[in-house]
Amino acid sequence: MSRTTTRVAAAFVAAASVVALSGCALTAAGQDDDTVTIGLAVANQQADFFNQIRQAVEAEADGQDVEVIVADAKGDSDTQVSQIQDFITQGVDAIIYIPAGATAATVPMRAADDAGIPVVTVDRNPEGAPGDTFIATDSVAAAEALGDYVIEQTGGEGAVGVIQGQVGTTPEIDRDAGFTTALESSPGLTEVARQASSQWAQDEGFDIATDMLQAHPEITVLFGRADALALGAATAARSAGRDDILVVGFDGDVAGLEAVQDGTLAATITQPTQAMGKLALESAVKLANGDELPAEQLQEGVLTTADNVAPFIAQHP
Repeated sequence: MSRTTTRVAAAFVAAASVVALSGCALTAAGQDDDTVTIGLAVANQQADFFNQIRQAVEAEADGQDVEVIVADAKGDSDTQVSQIQDFITQGVDAIIYIPAGATAATVPMRAADDAGIPVVTVDRNPEGAPGDTFIATDSVAAAEALGDYVIEQTGGEGAVGVIQGQVGTTPEIDRDAGFTTALESSPGLTEVARQASSQWAQDEGFDIATDMLQAHPEITVLFGRADALALGAATAARSAGRDDILVVGFDGDVAGLEAVQDGTLAATITQPTQAMGKLALESAVKLANGDELPAEQLQEGVLTTADNVAPFIAQHP
């Protein structure tokens, strides 16, 4: 067992006595036998993608006999481990889990399983300890469509710099697989640089892209694996006087969609975050009631350019 996993597992045991989640006060679960209590563990509420899922979960629960308790890990895996242990201690009926990262993501899954609490994983599915059902965009297919778009726009010629998300997470793995498959069909378009971010953040995108362009001035395409990374990369390209670089993202965040509309980004993949949040709540309630669900419930991501972005800005799917 690694030192990190040992430390996190120890934190999990210690967290059993904690009665409040970091950043939010809790009400006791199970006060009403007719009320289904769902714990929603969000990776980082500051990210638009996760915030939209939270909003959709809460909106779907409104008017039903469902109580949703939200915990924001703020990007920290150790914090999230403690938060999910709190859910278990309270005896929630089900958990919606968006892992804060790949590190120790399996620890909460195994603890919830030991406690007999079903888990819906969203966007990220811990390797070796998957959720009872996993809800996400089909990122492999979507990233391949994005790669095909890049090939079309560049005529299949150029040099690509990739700004990765968190290494080891489901979306990073799947987006890499799909985009790489597309580029394999176009030998004239080659990846010349890649570097991982730690939090999928815009400032990371700027710093990584700045370094890439200095080391590889031949770059003509930048792919930020999330819209925030792509927006940082676009700013770096402009700062370097490189208006010739095609910048694409992934997520369909509000800021990303607006950037596609104004031409800052050439394209993104719009994920159906509202639909995913709604489905996550529905699935959690069904699992709490003993229903069986498919292992995966993958949703379609839509290639979004200036030609079709307006409806997504007006009403996010």
